[in-house]
Amino acid sequence: MSGTTTAAASQGRRGSGAGAGANRWVVLVVLCVSLLLVAVDATVLHVAVPAVTEDLKPGAIELLWIVDIYPLVCASLLILFGTLGDRVGRRRVLLLGYALFGVASAIAALADNAQVLIAARALLGVGGAMIMPATLSILRQVFPDRRERAVAIGLWSAVAAVGAAVGPLLGGFLLEHFWWGSVFLINIPLMLVSLPIGRWLLPESTGDRNGPWDVVGALMAAGGLFGLVLGVKRLGSGEDPLGLTTLLSLVAGGALLIGFVRRQRRRKHPLVDLSMFARPAFSTSVGCIVLAMLALVGLELIAAQYLQLVLGLSPLETGLRLLPLTIAAMAAGLAGSKMLSGLGPRAMVCAGFCLTAFAVVLLTGMGGHANDALLLTGFVLLGFGLETTLFGAYESMLSEAPQSQAGGAAAIGETSYQLGAGIGIALLGSVMNAAYAPGLSSVHGVSAADSAAAGHSLGEAYEVASRVGGGAGDALRSAARDSFVHGLHVTLLVSAGLLLLGAVAALKLPRGMECGSAAGAPAARAEQGVPGPRDPAGVGAGSSVDV
Repeated sequence: MSGTTTAAASQGRRGSGAGAGANRWVVLVVLCVSLLLVAVDATVLHVAVPAVTEDLKPGAIELLWIVDIYPLVCASLLILFGTLGDRVGRRRVLLLGYALFGVASAIAALADNAQVLIAARALLGVGGAMIMPATLSILRQVFPDRRERAVAIGLWSAVAAVGAAVGPLLGGFLLEHFWWGSVFLINIPLMLVSLPIGRWLLPESTGDRNGPWDVVGALMAAGGLFGLVLGVKRLGSGEDPLGLTTLLSLVAGGALLIGFVRRQRRRKHPLVDLSMFARPAFSTSVGCIVLAMLALVGLELIAAQYLQLVLGLSPLETGLRLLPLTIAAMAAGLAGSKMLSGLGPRAMVCAGFCLTAFAVVLLTGMGGHANDALLLTGFVLLGFGLETTLFGAYESMLSEAPQSQAGGAAAIGETSYQLGAGIGIALLGSVMNAAYAPGLSSVHGVSAADSAAAGHSLGEAYEVASRVGGGAGDALRSAARDSFVHGLHVTLLVSAGLLLLGAVAALKLPRGMECGSAAGAPAARAEQGVPGPRDPAGVGAGSSVDV
């Protein structure tokens, strides 16, 4: 058992190492609960937006910031806090994240105006950025054996899939019985429990502490990511690419990130060791994460619109139709370690991409009327294929990174996930709009101005059709529905192409898992030299050993 858990103290009390192995998995449970809270909070507010709007009466811009500020701040600060955890202690950063998340949740729940809620959501994003990379880097530390780590990553990723799906369902349940602030208030008791348990159970560890922490580099990375993600989000919401705010965000963000990379290459002790990208397995894994999210996140949003606006399903019915996707993703996460050991990273990630591409092409059979069997089959294959891809890519990326850079590597993986998702929404949203709008340009009896307004989105087309009324309104509604289905098919085919590109990229991954022998594992663990969580020497007892 690694010194990174409470094994030493436990053995002293029990006189036996029998319970030490179990502590490793208890630590995993704590980490998964942490991740679940962050994942749920990313989506739980979506169903509460109407109630928030009615109560706080925010303006259009304020409402946009209420929804977007959490993922925006979280994505921007992942590298900063991931590398800070390597420097000052990953458990320390995680526990501070717990505390901040709880305080911010209380402020958000009791907010009496939009400005306070925006500030609270921003603080939640800071807490989330402290928690997310810490969970993955501590997992890397606690499970030095790659086969066990594969099982742990499978459970970790399955929990992430559950959190994203549970958010809207949990939010809907709470809104039926309580006020909108309850979607934040539920975090507080969970954090009050997680803080003492995390302090007692979780291991403390650091990476290589040689040289000063690059504060300027950390701020450059945060500013660059903030600008880039903000610009991508504005593109995804249909803003003009040449608009001042969008263009300035993209240019400033890109310039800061280029400066950050050049700075890291010059420094003797860089904030992020960019030489990790010279390792084919690491750089390919990061690229596969970006491609997987780029192809699918925007697609999920379009699919939700299809279910509600074309098929006429309620939000709850839509969530239930998408539930098989999440269940399949959970199954793939739980089976991931066996698939990885049997297939190897290359075949697993490549097969995941191909299966997901097949599911996407299969879903082009969706039309103006519901086909439950097709939807169920497509969503199950989609969820299983996507999670298979992400599991193999995350596991390869984390295993390839040096132990001393575990926090930075985890932050890079999470940032890649967020960037891929943001770019995917912008890219596939643009494809969808380009394929959708032309079909509404010549509807008989509808003016050019109304046609242009209807071309913005299907929801807006329905509003215009209701205002126009009569036969022209019915014709516009029918044309909009048909155009949306056409646009969906085009978007699905583009997404399938991106997924096949990911399958080709995955061919650069190693064929098999390179695991150390069981006999060598104790020595590798002992080299880490990280004491148990109660040992005050744990802060600063870093390790630069590659596992």
